[in-house]
Amino acid sequence: MLKHILSDDFPRSRILTVLLIVIVLGLVFAPFIFPGTRSLNTAARICIFIVLIASYDLLLGYTGIVSFAHTMFFGIGAYGVALTLNAMGPSWAAIPLGALAGVVCAGLLALVIGLFSLRVKAIFFAMVTLAVASAFAVLVSQLSDFTGGEDGLSYKIPREFTPAFKLFDDKIFGVRISGKIVMYYSIVIVSILLFLTMLRMVNSPFGRVLQAIRENAFRAEAIGYRTVRYQTATNVLAAIFAALAGAMMALWLRYTGPDTTLSMEIMVDILLMVVIGGMGTMYGAIVGATIFILAQNYLQNALAVAGEVTEGIPILSELLHPDRWLLWLGLLFILSVYFFPTGVVGRLREHAVRRKETAT
Repeated sequence: MLKHILSDDFPRSRILTVLLIVIVLGLVFAPFIFPGTRSLNTAARICIFIVLIASYDLLLGYTGIVSFAHTMFFGIGAYGVALTLNAMGPSWAAIPLGALAGVVCAGLLALVIGLFSLRVKAIFFAMVTLAVASAFAVLVSQLSDFTGGEDGLSYKIPREFTPAFKLFDDKIFGVRISGKIVMYYSIVIVSILLFLTMLRMVNSPFGRVLQAIRENAFRAEAIGYRTVRYQTATNVLAAIFAALAGAMMALWLRYTGPDTTLSMEIMVDILLMVVIGGMGTMYGAIVGATIFILAQNYLQNALAVAGEVTEGIPILSELLHPDRWLLWLGLLFILSVYFFPTGVVGRLREHAVRRKETAT
């Protein structure tokens, strides 16, 4: 059963297996293990970004395509839900309608970009996607009557997803099951289904062709595969999954704006998470998103504690000041790249292979 669920793609490392189990269980039971608004928000962001990072890994890790337009597709999905909820009010029909509109728009735009740009060399495709994403962000900012401009859109969601709604009268394990927790578990379930779909995809014959294109596009073309078609299809699929992640983010935040979905800062974060987790490994999305978002949310708190402990040491206390958290986040990334050049997942799998060879 587990073999079919994981598409016969097991972690292949005991340490990685334990790490993934801890992360998944932590996310599933987050409302009970880590009560509080901040921890729940962190867990929800991890779930959403796992889908987003996995969808980008379809392009970069499995097909070898560098794109800077992924946040654009993420934003299209978010704005699709935001606009329908803003226009139709907090109705249940607005959510699937907005998500569908976002998915269709993202897929069509990705198809157009792929057909007109994937025939050129990789660096030129990356530049085209950067130009398109920048133009789209400017367009969203200027259409203030439609998109809210720089201020974005705030909207209401169905009451069953709000903190005011109570699913049960009594608490469960000391936690009241509010609409916010109902929405959190909806995001968890959808994220798991989307992740398993992508895992099945990369372990199918289609996924094998993508990896062949990544390793040697000329050879894949020579044996009969139309590489541009496969690359375009991957670009469309990655855009669709990114749009669905954006739709979940729009529901969770109840706000959509350029800073939350379309900024280049998010694109850089996506690249960092892919590299930290490990390119070409779906499990890398889980590890990379978890490590990066936890560091992003709690590194400043950890530095505050460390700064108090080292208050009497002049230089060290300054270095450990909470305002220096970006410096330490950058250092964390540099160290991860140095010690884990193939990402955390790649490194752990290599270590498991070496141990197996030594044992035999």
